[in-house]
Amino acid sequence: MNPAKSSNAAGPWWYAPKRWMYRDGRPHGLARFMNSLSAHLYSLGWFTQSGGATLTVRGRRSGRPVSLPVVIAEHDGSRYLVSMLGDDANWVHNVREADGDAELNQLPVHLVEIPIGERASILRCYLQIAPGARPHIPVSHQAPLSEFAGVAQTYPVFRIDRS
Repeated sequence: MNPAKSSNAAGPWWYAPKRWMYRDGRPHGLARFMNSLSAHLYSLGWFTQSGGATLTVRGRRSGRPVSLPVVIAEHDGSRYLVSMLGDDANWVHNVREADGDAELNQLPVHLVEIPIGERASILRCYLQIAPGARPHIPVSHQAPLSEFAGVAQTYPVFRIDRS
């Protein structure tokens, strides 16, 4: 089973509601509403000091812009986006289909997928600043790097480059 879709992801009992809102690896009702609100607030510049941003990418089926809230992790002088829902998240498919072309807070960027072997330290950094992602990634944010390496193949990481 894909750990990103598992209802038995590691973590305390209070992670269960967050996992439920993203059951089957997709945001449902309340999560969609909260994501829409967050994306709007981030686009207005609110809460961006905590790493929040709005990612906009062309939908691979509709061709229309799709916006969602993301958390930017900074590591070794670069900025990264991580898919907390794993490899099958819609935004990941859309970014790949768009050859990495997207917008971050309405500025054009190019997203470059990071090889699996280089993801572990970025994933750990991401979980340090994105507590909302912790219920979805079955590794404690305090775990050793080796544990992050064990799940790195499941969680895509993209470096943010300016276009």
